[in-house]
Amino acid sequence: MAIGLFVLGVIALLVSNLQVNLVRRGLELSFDWLGRPARFPLPRSLLSYRTEDSYDWAFVVGFVNSLQVVVVGLVLATVLGGIGGAASFSRNWLLRQLANLYVAVARNVPPLLHLLFWYVVVFLGMPAARNGVETLAGWLRLPISVEFMALLIGLTVYTGAYISEVVRGGINSVPRGQWEAARSLGLGEGRTLRLIILPQALRAILPGLNSQYINLAKNSTLAIAVGYSDIFSIANTTFTQTGRSIEAFALLVAGFLAVDLLISGAMNILNRLVLRHG
Repeated sequence: MAIGLFVLGVIALLVSNLQVNLVRRGLELSFDWLGRPARFPLPRSLLSYRTEDSYDWAFVVGFVNSLQVVVVGLVLATVLGGIGGAASFSRNWLLRQLANLYVAVARNVPPLLHLLFWYVVVFLGMPAARNGVETLAGWLRLPISVEFMALLIGLTVYTGAYISEVVRGGINSVPRGQWEAARSLGLGEGRTLRLIILPQALRAILPGLNSQYINLAKNSTLAIAVGYSDIFSIANTTFTQTGRSIEAFALLVAGFLAVDLLISGAMNILNRLVLRHG
């Protein structure tokens, strides 16, 4: 509690000093411009948007676009990482090697290159893939674009590799005697993992998952590289048009703090439930 109050006090002092220095230079922090028309277009988005809409609504649209990628990406990366981590313990030699190869390659390629590969090489370079995205968008009746899919798949593949290592480490923390006991009961490999090993490994897995989830949320700012209109892209455009760099940056930081705190809070609650019932 005391540390939290101290941090808030330091932040308040810094904001006060910033305000004083801006006033001395004839400037002043103001968010009045948020009500003005944004006048810039946005590609497909979940929320309705027109160029006549205000800057504050543009930020809301960008925030929802970011949330869309983060939420779907977390689910897909968790599934991919869980499969990869479990496959590294498979009795099938080929499956183990494929899982290890995926982790080795995906982890050692920067996330920006992941996004550019899917965007430039796959979706822009292959008309069939681009047409598939359009077909999927029409089938699901959702504003899905090649930019969104490139960002989503890139982040999923990259983060999934790290989650695979988290899952593998958690499974390794379970004593080998648990595997042997399950085999003596006649349980198959899949049922052993699902019913005995993974429930015990969750205690070691969840803290690592929390970090990887937050990393995925932060890496979503790379959306600007593939032209996806997330909150970072909109903040950058807003700064260019209005010159309000401090205010745009403050809104950007507040948005990502909200996402990261929400992820951390949810994971902490889940971790306490696992520890309580474990």
